[in-house]
Amino acid sequence: MAARESSGRAPGEPGPTEKWSRLSKETLHSSPYYDYCHDEYRLPDGSVGNYYYLEVAGSTMVVPVLAGGELVLVRQHRYLHGRSSLELPAGGIKRGRTPLETARDELREEAGYRADRLEPIGTFAPCNGLSDELCHVFVATELEPVPAAPEPTEELERVTLARAELDRQIGSGEVWDGMTIVALKLYERWLDR
Repeated sequence: MAARESSGRAPGEPGPTEKWSRLSKETLHSSPYYDYCHDEYRLPDGSVGNYYYLEVAGSTMVVPVLAGGELVLVRQHRYLHGRSSLELPAGGIKRGRTPLETARDELREEAGYRADRLEPIGTFAPCNGLSDELCHVFVATELEPVPAAPEPTEELERVTLARAELDRQIGSGEVWDGMTIVALKLYERWLDR
């Protein structure tokens, strides 16, 4: 008997959404970072549905590590939540740019550092029900301070924390940004390699 996944499917057998058929696609709005799209699709039973989502060029997040092991984060206001958030430097990839180029830019612009070493450590989907975005995570080491150059809409405060203090702040809810928490998990796995 063939092995089955917890879903009851044989390995490699398409899941329910893999059987959807796109009937049409339209872009409702475009910006430098994303397109807001609408698809009409058909399910295997023949019914037709509508799906609204963001089509994104992707994003990057950087884990800046100082020589003593402390991590560099930025505190910034998050408009949609009406509160400040302590996060790793990150940003959307503009069309025509690579994840590595964007990671270098965000490290300089937000954290005020240049890295001699910038290593990719993983990729994850931050919000796979609303967007096709993939976030590319990098570890930055051998850091050199440079002038920060945040975008006009960014008011940033650079914060340096030891990993133990950062873990405590995640546990207490002081650090609540999901992308930062996932990137730190990828960083922990990278350290354990």
